[in-house]
Amino acid sequence: MSLRPTVDFLLYDWLNAPALNERERFVDHSRETFDAVLDTCERIAREKYAPFNRLVDTQEPHFDGEKVILPQATHDAQKAYAESGMLSAAQDYDVGGMQLPYTVEAAANAFFAMASVSMGSGMLTTGNANLLMVHGTPAQKQVFALNEFSGRFSGTMCLSEPQAGSSLSDVMTRAVPDGADFESDPLGPRYRLTGNKMWISAGEHELTENIIHLVLAKIPDENGKLVPGTRGISLFIVPKKMVNAGGELTGERNDVALAGLNHKCGWRGTTNTLLNFGEGRYPVNGEAGAVGYLVGQAGKGLHCMFHMMNEARIGVGLAATMLGMAGYHASLDYAKNRPQGRPMGPAGKDPAQPPVRIIEHADVKRMLLAQKSYCEGALALELYCARLVDEQHTGADHSADEARLLLEVLTPIAKSWPSEWCLEANSLAIQIHGGYGYTRDFPVEQYWRDNRLNMIHEGTHGIQAMDLLGRKVLMEGGKGLKLLAERINGTIERAIQVPELAGHANALGQALAQVGAATKAAWATGEPTDALANAVPYLQAFGHTVLAWVWLDVALAAHVAPESSARTGRLAAMRFFFHYELPKIGAWLQVVSRRDQTCAELPEDAF
Repeated sequence: MSLRPTVDFLLYDWLNAPALNERERFVDHSRETFDAVLDTCERIAREKYAPFNRLVDTQEPHFDGEKVILPQATHDAQKAYAESGMLSAAQDYDVGGMQLPYTVEAAANAFFAMASVSMGSGMLTTGNANLLMVHGTPAQKQVFALNEFSGRFSGTMCLSEPQAGSSLSDVMTRAVPDGADFESDPLGPRYRLTGNKMWISAGEHELTENIIHLVLAKIPDENGKLVPGTRGISLFIVPKKMVNAGGELTGERNDVALAGLNHKCGWRGTTNTLLNFGEGRYPVNGEAGAVGYLVGQAGKGLHCMFHMMNEARIGVGLAATMLGMAGYHASLDYAKNRPQGRPMGPAGKDPAQPPVRIIEHADVKRMLLAQKSYCEGALALELYCARLVDEQHTGADHSADEARLLLEVLTPIAKSWPSEWCLEANSLAIQIHGGYGYTRDFPVEQYWRDNRLNMIHEGTHGIQAMDLLGRKVLMEGGKGLKLLAERINGTIERAIQVPELAGHANALGQALAQVGAATKAAWATGEPTDALANAVPYLQAFGHTVLAWVWLDVALAAHVAPESSARTGRLAAMRFFFHYELPKIGAWLQVVSRRDQTCAELPEDAF
């Protein structure tokens, strides 16, 4: 079973991606160039990634005392991906890019995520370089970003610290000016950093010539104290190896040391590290302290970093989606080939009859259809968000601003919904395999382990929920939420004209009204502690409503398509979501609307 027909339908029949080629930035592209990119990425994923997915799970990164060792397959995959040009796919021609729409770039990257998510496809490197292209100086772009886009350097994002976790207000990494001439360095104001960063993906390896860390740190005030909260956070470029203004390695190691490798239940093909900055193991010019170059303004680091964080959140959502999709394809194949059980007739089961394939059992069909509705719906959501990114960057002013607002509201959903429900798809894939599902004879147990990390990657479920209910639906006077409701109502108005879809359109309208009422009820007292006590159930209900909208919109495109098995399957997945999933929002929103304090008020000693 191939992913390509689904990608093609969503890109071309639903999103009409070729219409982007009418815009000046994409005028050189066509359906043919898009297909060529998809063909190339599908081939590299099939040849360089998929055959080694189990290998990188079993041969975890290890430190030999001097360097981190990764399987040769990872080196080969990294090289093939860089040579494909996908690291700079969306960049301008004059910096070696393809000026490819992000919609197509995201679709192409889906093949790599499905083939072997932990071998990586450059998400962090591309995000790191994209941030520098927006917030960096011309020299920082030339020396760091362009070398990342070429694949010569790779990139990370260093936010969390052992004592702070996701609470960036509590970061303690310090950055002090490096000498009297610190402001005159050609690569930007030069500082010395000391501190520790935890959970840094791809933080140490030998896959590229250099690793460019983007590090959040605080500059002490005149009394040597760190400013409390996030307003004192600055952002710094900290290369693993020192470079000169021409981007050449100087031969000197920066004072960044691997303190340890984290061993996770999944994503084992990617190094995950604890890094010590400035401990003196690799002194620069005879002094301890990691050399870092300020990005943007001092104290505005989190503003810059959010550029990368939001990209990473959509990337995590896509990774979760494709892991779910991989499990769906594996369990569908298994269900079509595994004989077990007999159908129930009027007189019961006839043991004289041969067993049937398990896909003939209604409950197995239920589990397969659930996976299909979760994963194909999530892929549609991620590509829709990617389409909004293109609109924000290349659309007319009003349209671009609407895309910005919609992305603000949808990003927590794009990250969290697939992380929860495509993980559930992986669980169902294991269930379909029965006892074989939790053995290493089949890949579905690895897909589940890999996907379990995504509910934590780039902000936990709870953090995304508080961001949605506590900030995104309220921002700019609720303008983003109102705009999303307008888009949903537009789909409802189109679908209600189609007899086969009218009932689903009405159900979506009722769900949207429930979400709106619950939003108001949650904030009725104006107290954040009241509203946010049930932010996660709100996120779940909001996400299910968004996915029902996406499915109904996809169904409109499927409905006018010629009769085929694919058309039948898409419409069935839409019906499944409306019949089996959308009704769940009532229970979630009930505790939100009542501002239920059962959890919040329970004393610690009652647990």
